[in-house]
Amino acid sequence: MTTVNNLNLTEPTPQATPAASKRTISRLALLASRVPASLWRYLLIGSDAVLILLAFVGAYALRYQAQLFISVDPAFQLPLAGYLPLALPLVIVHLIAFRFSQVYPYRPGRSWVEEIWRVVTASTASVMIIIVVSLAFRPMLYSRLVFLYTAVLVTVLLGISRLAIQWGRGHLRQYDIGVQRVLLVGAGDVGRMVMRTMVARPDYGLKLIGFLDDHPVKSTTDVGRFKALGPVENAADVIVQQQIDRVIICLPWQTHRTIQRLLRECEQVSVSSYVVPDLFQLTKNQMKFEELNGIPLLSTRDISIQGWNLVIKRTFDLVVGGLLGILSLPVTLAIALAIRLDTPGPIFYKQARVGRNGRLFRCYKFRSMVANADELRDQFADLNESTGPLFKIRNDPRMTRVGRFIRRYSLDELPQLINVLRGEMSLIGPRPNLPSEVEQYQEWMKKRLVVSPGITGLWQVSGRSDLSFDEMVLLDIYYVENWSLGLDVSILLRSVPAVLRARGAY
Repeated sequence: MTTVNNLNLTEPTPQATPAASKRTISRLALLASRVPASLWRYLLIGSDAVLILLAFVGAYALRYQAQLFISVDPAFQLPLAGYLPLALPLVIVHLIAFRFSQVYPYRPGRSWVEEIWRVVTASTASVMIIIVVSLAFRPMLYSRLVFLYTAVLVTVLLGISRLAIQWGRGHLRQYDIGVQRVLLVGAGDVGRMVMRTMVARPDYGLKLIGFLDDHPVKSTTDVGRFKALGPVENAADVIVQQQIDRVIICLPWQTHRTIQRLLRECEQVSVSSYVVPDLFQLTKNQMKFEELNGIPLLSTRDISIQGWNLVIKRTFDLVVGGLLGILSLPVTLAIALAIRLDTPGPIFYKQARVGRNGRLFRCYKFRSMVANADELRDQFADLNESTGPLFKIRNDPRMTRVGRFIRRYSLDELPQLINVLRGEMSLIGPRPNLPSEVEQYQEWMKKRLVVSPGITGLWQVSGRSDLSFDEMVLLDIYYVENWSLGLDVSILLRSVPAVLRARGAY
């Protein structure tokens, strides 16, 4: 993956930006590409060292200038120059602690919370060491609060630094700057696991250009934006033609000779190569390890939303869904009145959808189209802009005036809170599809049906209708396999700006 230690910058996609922005970004990419990879690492360490020094000076100011919490007797006030001998040791001890706490090397795929937790633990240990050192040399004069404030300020300043890095990398990724171009070899269960991880986690800085497979259908069938580039024997040519930076091999171990040949070909052209262990297809689910008197046992985990996890998720749905229902009541009444005044027909639109484990239920929405929209669908079939079994038109002529507004901001979904409270849906989960759409699923897509459908989900906060159907399914399966209450809260919070931006809403 691309890290601060190893930035591999590429030219931005020409059609993605205006001419002036494109030229600026190209110059930036060219300039950054000339910077040695090791320099990025040193720049990060150097900036952290400066921030640690600033935190130390700021801590001194809080203690002696602001006299935060506790006032200082002038007789015991030590000038800043008296603390300076500890400044360099403080920085060195922090940087060493960061290395052992795995703050270094910086990993772009790591969450901000995890990154800050590592900073907190390392900074706390560093400050404790410095306090012990200060007790040995000047036990009566050094204020322990200075070191405590330093630990707090180091966390704050480095937290802001990491947020800025994440924001900057995310912005540059939109122009293909700071990403690695990836070729996937093998499009089976393990390969699709890699695909959905790349769709769900763009913060890793990996861009999947396409995939190879010897299966005659898989080698010619695209998966969303991921292009089928032919059989495995094309690897050497594709690596050169597509300017690949990294090859990920997802072939079964029975093809070990092919894997060895691919590794040699990657080595010859200085391209990084990685093999995802097949482990007899156990990797298609998360694995768990147990021990039997020292004998390691490897098995698969069940789908994560089961047992107590299901109880936790259901409780979350009832509490948060009930609160949202109460808070949205004025908006719900206003929309109902607007629909009634706008066009003739019912206020609510009810339709059979497929729920958990294939069970049918009646899904509620505010009516956003003319009353006979379903009867008119065949007339506009040639306008369908969606892929796969879905039917979506960006400027659907069947849409009403009120409907266009509530669809843009997903307000038509508010009545589905009823489905949530009834247990037919969840706040977070895959979107419920029509029975006719589910009938067109490929076998690997059916895994999204093992959990309750949701009002919002991972694909809604990752692009909504701008994503292809295959990408939606990849994101849904990633959610199924990696569920946690924290992920649900994250998706719910990310849904607010996604709705306000209205990107991909139609």
